[in-house]
Amino acid sequence: MRLPRLNRRTILLFLGIMGPGLITAVADNDAGGITTYAVVGASYGYEMLWMLFLITFSLAITQEMCARMGAVTGKGLSDLIRENFGVRWTAFAMLVLLTANAVTTVAEFAGIAAALEIFGVSRYISVPLAAAAVWWLVVKGSYRAAEKIFLSFAVFQLAYVVAGLIMPQQHWGLALGSLLSPFSPILRALGLVGQSILPPAWSSGLQASPLPTFRLEPHFILLFIATIGTTITPWMQFYIQSSVRDKGITAEQYRYARLDVLFGAFVTDFVSFFIIIATAATLHRAGIRIETAADAAMALEPLAGRYAQGLFAIGLAGASMLAASILPLSTAYAVCEAFGWESGIGKGWDEAPAFFSLYTAIIALGAGMVLLPNLDLIKIMLLSQDINGILLPVVLIFMLLLINNKRLMGRHVNGRVYNFLAWTTTVAIIILTILLLITSVFPGLLL
Repeated sequence: MRLPRLNRRTILLFLGIMGPGLITAVADNDAGGITTYAVVGASYGYEMLWMLFLITFSLAITQEMCARMGAVTGKGLSDLIRENFGVRWTAFAMLVLLTANAVTTVAEFAGIAAALEIFGVSRYISVPLAAAAVWWLVVKGSYRAAEKIFLSFAVFQLAYVVAGLIMPQQHWGLALGSLLSPFSPILRALGLVGQSILPPAWSSGLQASPLPTFRLEPHFILLFIATIGTTITPWMQFYIQSSVRDKGITAEQYRYARLDVLFGAFVTDFVSFFIIIATAATLHRAGIRIETAADAAMALEPLAGRYAQGLFAIGLAGASMLAASILPLSTAYAVCEAFGWESGIGKGWDEAPAFFSLYTAIIALGAGMVLLPNLDLIKIMLLSQDINGILLPVVLIFMLLLINNKRLMGRHVNGRVYNFLAWTTTVAIIILTILLLITSVFPGLLL
């Protein structure tokens, strides 16, 4: 599928269609995402950057598949699963989605609690107020206006980009070495290592990290799965396909929507890359493990000094509020769509009781779990992404079976490269989950 030429008409059409990919990108770097990437950088430095590089391609492909299905069929993912696999498989898919989204919603409210605790606000005050605000904005208020406000908080995520850019050049060498380590044999053959056209610090980084690092340790594998789960979340697939359908984007207009989706995937991991770099260069170097949100905020100290905690807290709270409003809403839409129930924020409670009940229940569950005593907020945010990663293959398998159905997609079915990369991602997560179970139950068996 060719990308459109960039003339004035193309740009205007792109600006009119853009939205689903960009909103998904911003919401993807939510509380669980920021926490996961920060813990990755603090725990293992630059060692796992190569994985993020590869995941970016998987993210772009999975998002593009859903957007393409929405444009070609004019239906959401839940609709297609019900029509092609029947009620039982639909119920199974919705159970997976509900589980993944429920734990992720818990993580969003944990992010709100962690962010405001930096300012000295108790979670017993911040979480109920945030839950009430999110519920009211969607049910009674103007959700579109609130969405723009929450999106504006994404600007604060750029602080990590700036913090990463001001790091000394030797850190960039190590980061580049890990990032490109899967391709080090090719780079060596091209003469880009050692005596190369790259700056000396960058070249030495490539020399120091010739092969990707992978450790058969439960903590490493957990973070590996969590990074996949927070980057390619199950809810994103349902959300982006429904957004493309709701915008009325057709197969003829899809090439412009495709730009939005690919751009969104790049933005997601561009910010993630710098979160890992900033925390690796500061926290990992100092031997600091992340146990609280204040620990994670220390990565911004080279940039913001004494304002680092406030800057981190505002960004974390904004990202969490955006995702806390999108997640329950997209879940309610997906489940109601799957079973043919009435849905929509423009309807009354008596017109769409299942929709509003489900939306309210997910918010109440997410907020209520965070109010449990002695709950470790960082661990709950990280655990939610592990659950996302473990459940993701179920959603991907449904997607791959649908996208390759010629009756549905016609000439828009996947090509061989897309299928190879998507199936590789699916199988890799399954293998990682098995490795996690083995290393957890029988430590040292595979070493």
